[in-house]
Amino acid sequence: MQLLAGDLARNRPGDAVRRKIVELQPNPLLRLLERWSPRSEIRSWSDGLVGERVTGRRLDRLRKHGWYTLHAIQWASGADIDHLAIGPAGVFSINSKRHRGKSVWYGDAAITVNGAVQRHIAISQSEARRVSRALTRRCGMEIPVRPVISVVHAAKLKVKNANPPVLVLEVDALDRVLSGLSPVLSSNQVAHIYSVARDAGTWVG
Repeated sequence: MQLLAGDLARNRPGDAVRRKIVELQPNPLLRLLERWSPRSEIRSWSDGLVGERVTGRRLDRLRKHGWYTLHAIQWASGADIDHLAIGPAGVFSINSKRHRGKSVWYGDAAITVNGAVQRHIAISQSEARRVSRALTRRCGMEIPVRPVISVVHAAKLKVKNANPPVLVLEVDALDRVLSGLSPVLSSNQVAHIYSVARDAGTWVG
């Protein structure tokens, strides 16, 4: 497919985070030094960038199964969607969460990281609803969107719920799990949704 102005297929995984890091510290040398400072905001964002790049590479493996992926989709507000996967099994908004060396546990409605409750589930569900509204409005048909959390570099991930409202997966399992889900969209529907999703104008509202 040809890339046009405003075509989000140009985006690389983590592009929105890269822009934020440069905004926080425009000086390249200081930016590099701050990446190694334990309490630096730059280090926190840099960790997130690594997670998004790892998740993006794994998601891009879905292409051989008839899927399309988009990364770093920005809303007009400045917030962004880490990743969007569109394929035979439907549309999925994916949040990348890097919890290096930590223990992640997912119960019925909450995630804990080393025992501390996180808001990952509520945030992912809210994002999926917003993505669904935007795509439904532009596609002219109802587009359900399922939220996914990609857990990167955790020491341990335990999922208690057998049928959770949010898919919480180790990053290495993303392509296998998504490509193994039952098909709900035809190839023409997948291509149409992708053509809408890759248009930056879809996300301005």
